[in-house]
Amino acid sequence: MAFESAGKRVGALSLNLIRLVIGLVFLSLYNAVFNDGFFPTATGYQWFWLTLSGVVGFVLGDLFLFRAFILIGARISMLIMALVPPITALIGWITLGEVLTGVEFLGMGITTLGIVMVISTKLDIKKGAFGKTLKAGPLLLGSILALGGAIGQAAGLVLSKKGMQSMNPFEATQIRIMAGVVGFSIVITLFKRWKHLLGAIKDLKAMKFMTLGSFTGPFLGVSFSLLAVQHTDTGVAATLMALTPVMIIPPAILLNRERIKIIEIIGAIVSIGGVALFFL
Repeated sequence: MAFESAGKRVGALSLNLIRLVIGLVFLSLYNAVFNDGFFPTATGYQWFWLTLSGVVGFVLGDLFLFRAFILIGARISMLIMALVPPITALIGWITLGEVLTGVEFLGMGITTLGIVMVISTKLDIKKGAFGKTLKAGPLLLGSILALGGAIGQAAGLVLSKKGMQSMNPFEATQIRIMAGVVGFSIVITLFKRWKHLLGAIKDLKAMKFMTLGSFTGPFLGVSFSLLAVQHTDTGVAATLMALTPVMIIPPAILLNRERIKIIEIIGAIVSIGGVALFFL
């Protein structure tokens, strides 16, 4: 929600780089106090796979997703992003040999169904971003880009597990975010958006939102996600992390005074029921 508020003011590219830089500051300070210092300690193997994970997950995945937002809107894009858990499970099976049980697959399916129910309540397949009427070409391209974003997120998580091994998750996240910062810096240079980024930094209200989002997102959220994949299959972790559209319902009611439809409540209950199956 913090990033949504900031993104409306500064745009997606500036938001992505600034949030990663702020997250990197938080991680560096945390690791300096609680771990091995400002700079992460890792083997060449870990550096390679975690750097690749940062580029695939943060840079390519987010670029595809935000371009999809522009073409087909956030609702359709997030509906396609609900495919992240099964894609993650597939990549985890191919690359890491992870095999989910029948109950875990059932839990993933039910949870994903609930997420789709929540997202689809406000979905208008004929409307894209900014209320524009969607044509077949942009709808197809936007859908492919959103699928690319889903694959990027899923592959980034699996690559993180492959590279991290027994490494401290906060140090592993620091390497991933360093790669993301370099990647987005290259993208902003190619698109000649540095002047726009400097303007974003001067927007104090947006910076407050980005600082809050960076603390809860790149710093805590991403680090906890790597901690999760150290202790469970990537498909299970990805399913739990996909619950954002469900978990955003209470603050949307309390903070934004949004009216929630009964199908969203049912979808949330279905999702929680699916998650419960993971713990039987």
